Amino acid sequence: MRSSNPVFSRRGFSRDNGYAGFNAAPQAGGAAVGTQGNPYAQPQAGNPYAQNPYAQQDLQHGAPPQAPTTGRMTMDDVLMRTGTTLGVLIVTAALAWATLPVDDANISRSYGIAIGAGLIGMVLGLVQSFKRKASPALILAYAAFEGVFLGVVSSVVDNRIASGAAMQAVLGTMAVFVAVLVAYKAGWIRVNRRFVGFVMAAALGFIVLMAINLLFAVFGGGDGLGFRSGPLGILFGVIGILLGACFLALDFKQVEDGIAYGAPREESWLAAFGLTLTLVWIYMEFLRLIAILNSND
Repeated sequence: MRSSNPVFSRRGFSRDNGYAGFNAAPQAGGAAVGTQGNPYAQPQAGNPYAQNPYAQQDLQHGAPPQAPTTGRMTMDDVLMRTGTTLGVLIVTAALAWATLPVDDANISRSYGIAIGAGLIGMVLGLVQSFKRKASPALILAYAAFEGVFLGVVSSVVDNRIASGAAMQAVLGTMAVFVAVLVAYKAGWIRVNRRFVGFVMAAALGFIVLMAINLLFAVFGGGDGLGFRSGPLGILFGVIGILLGACFLALDFKQVEDGIAYGAPREESWLAAFGLTLTLVWIYMEFLRLIAILNSND
């Protein structure tokens, strides 16, 4: 199970890459021919953890394994790791807000520190995404540096553009999280191959357009192509939030399938990493949208 966020993930949702749940259901009768007693055999269709020594080899009618939970990822593991990762991010964001002022005399220095922290966080996130196994130290370090970046950016928007913007963005992010969770558990959102393909294609197009807009802004000055200001900025802000909601649905599916198919316990760190990436994405889109709306007043 890897992060579904396309900014940091290169592997997609295929049978051989460690994801659970987007393949055909396992056949009735359980393990594939030739896998009994062979820990190096290929996993049966639909269960990428069948070759894991913890994985149960007898699946009835396509049901996920119900083996003892020792060594397996559980929902408690995911919640604890996600809470730890978000806690580190929130603490460092609060410290950056408090210790890096954004008044006229200090904003350049604070911005410089924030950009440096953001770049370090991006590199750490990329390194983790290309690793085959979770590294808690990398994930927590990513959260710490990302928190510094978010703290300064939030302070700038809150103090210089729109008072209360940070809290509004937090509440908006929480509302999206709860809404997607309720919709997912109720079955209103069905994460299948078509859904995954649509989200990945839309995300790729969104990121390419934002990158082009950034290049035009850097080399041409102004707002680039206008994708992050004015009416177009508002439209793309809403699209970004909707994409973040789709990422959350993918994250929920990965967590659900990882637990059902017996992912190792360390996979809960990857679940926490993916959820943190997605929540940061949504928060930033809300913050940017609030800033655009207030700058147009």
